[in-house]
Amino acid sequence: MEEPTPHQPVLYNEIIHLLQPHRTGHYVDCTVGAGGHAWGILQACEPDGLLLGFDVDTYALQLARKRLESFSNRATLVHSSFTNLSKQLNAVGWQMVDGILLDLGISSMQLDIPERGFSFRKDALLDMRFDLRNPVRAIDLVNNLPEQELADLLYTYGEERRSRQVARAIVRARPMETTHQLASVVAKTTSSGRTRMHPATRTFQALRIAVNQELDALREVLPQAISSLTPKGRLAVISYHSLEDRIVKHYFRNEGKDCICPPKQPICDCGHTASIRIITKRPIRPQEGEIERNPRARSARLRVVEKLSTE
Repeated sequence: MEEPTPHQPVLYNEIIHLLQPHRTGHYVDCTVGAGGHAWGILQACEPDGLLLGFDVDTYALQLARKRLESFSNRATLVHSSFTNLSKQLNAVGWQMVDGILLDLGISSMQLDIPERGFSFRKDALLDMRFDLRNPVRAIDLVNNLPEQELADLLYTYGEERRSRQVARAIVRARPMETTHQLASVVAKTTSSGRTRMHPATRTFQALRIAVNQELDALREVLPQAISSLTPKGRLAVISYHSLEDRIVKHYFRNEGKDCICPPKQPICDCGHTASIRIITKRPIRPQEGEIERNPRARSARLRVVEKLSTE
């Protein structure tokens, strides 16, 4: 079967290789997007493998349904957050699955649609919602949060070192409605020195994470994903910034150990046992060729674990 589009998602070959899809397997793409990874998984697990795909973005689901239509009833796509993983697996009657993929963050297609308000490259209303059912938009945070809360948000989710100055400048410039207005205010406040990163990048990241509660969702789905895997089933997570990767790394590290007591505690009393084996001792990064084809892949980090047998 020929791939219907010449474009491939980030770390495509690595995902297919490490998830090891097989012909009778059940797989979950928690962030199906336009269906690129899902297409590869379904092709690799022909003829009988099945896939369940999640996305909160209705536009992404439309693209995914079209892209995966040749796989017929082997692919089931649902408009839902991956935080509902366990509930959705029960809904389709799947007890356990053989592989799960989490491709975190924002997609290129979301960045490239100005009306979504994710990017400062083109002017648009400050929206930044993955799920348009979400009542909170970036414009609401920018114009309504108290200055200190806004500064904390920028520091925590954007790792913006000048968060207080940026928050103060935003509050003084209120009301703001568009991406260009916000980017201009931030650039005037933080621009200094030579850097490839736009001065507003961290602010936009922070607002997007806060609007979509991305880190909370990640913490919520990881335990569900591990508990949903069959023995030797695999979970693959692609993250794009240190906040996400840190959560994934620490969770995998803890779940891969038999004891999580403090290092100086002489006797173990935690009762914890390892549930996973870490496959990627260090995160896998895109190779130079992929980065040349898709510069947005530069920051991607892939971590993979395998569920241990309970016997």
